[in-house]
Amino acid sequence: MYDIIIIGAGPAGLTAAIYARRASKSVLVLEAKTYGGQIINTPDIENYPIMAHVSGYDFATKVYEQAKGLGAEFVFEKALEIKDGDTKEVVTTNNVYTCKAVIIATGSENRKLGVDGEDDLVGRGISYCATCDGAFYRKKTVAVVGGGNTALEDALYLADIAQKVYLIHRRDSFRGEDATVKKLKERDNVEFVLNSRVTKLNATKRLDSIIVTDNAGKDREIELKGLFVAVGRIPENQNFAKLVHLDPSGYVIAGENCKTNAKGVFVAGDNRQKDVRQLVTATADGAVAATEAIKYINESN
Repeated sequence: MYDIIIIGAGPAGLTAAIYARRASKSVLVLEAKTYGGQIINTPDIENYPIMAHVSGYDFATKVYEQAKGLGAEFVFEKALEIKDGDTKEVVTTNNVYTCKAVIIATGSENRKLGVDGEDDLVGRGISYCATCDGAFYRKKTVAVVGGGNTALEDALYLADIAQKVYLIHRRDSFRGEDATVKKLKERDNVEFVLNSRVTKLNATKRLDSIIVTDNAGKDREIELKGLFVAVGRIPENQNFAKLVHLDPSGYVIAGENCKTNAKGVFVAGDNRQKDVRQLVTATADGAVAATEAIKYINESN
């Protein structure tokens, strides 16, 4: 039996493993794919303290090696269920593991446009995080796709950096706040492209232009260097919905202490209900969740 099982080997889960091992707790990290989470696909990280420039792969590898060097065990199996009780059971595709506390750090996936070539252009013109990658497009032409608050805020953020920002939305009105829409309308370098959707990506080595098609079927080509997709995220929490409370969007409900409604079950990272989803907040969640899990175990003994 382990002291703590961490589900997910992204930045939050890996940080939790480091903190738990430094407290001499036995740790098993379960990961369905590979360590690192989505950050592993980021070519250059500029907004993490101390590390002015580091690739997502190098960052993830260093944190993984740190956790492993401290004695955390890693098993690459998908967690299917958590069975509650004084002793927790985590059911995977191949085994059942027992522990005293669980940290769910499964993260979330970006909702994609579903346009051919999209995956191949991630990091080469396509991004899902304006605050992460916006600085790479200073004084260049970019577009944001989406109609919610995230898309509006991304467009406003990029308007201070880029030469031109196209805001593309499939409807004629936005779901986001009117106040932000008003601010965008006041920007000379922001153009709304409404009742339209991105239907084609044109690229050589990087993204060169996009084709948008309006509701009447008319195509328009927009030349640009960056396309920021902000059409939502999909948290990886459904396997645990019977145990922990989720909000209407599927995120685990938990405060800054990372405690869920289930005793001895904690959450860390982008799958948690919160306002800011960044690399630095994911690692912070990992530290908090591990600290709370350690406290829970010590108090239970």
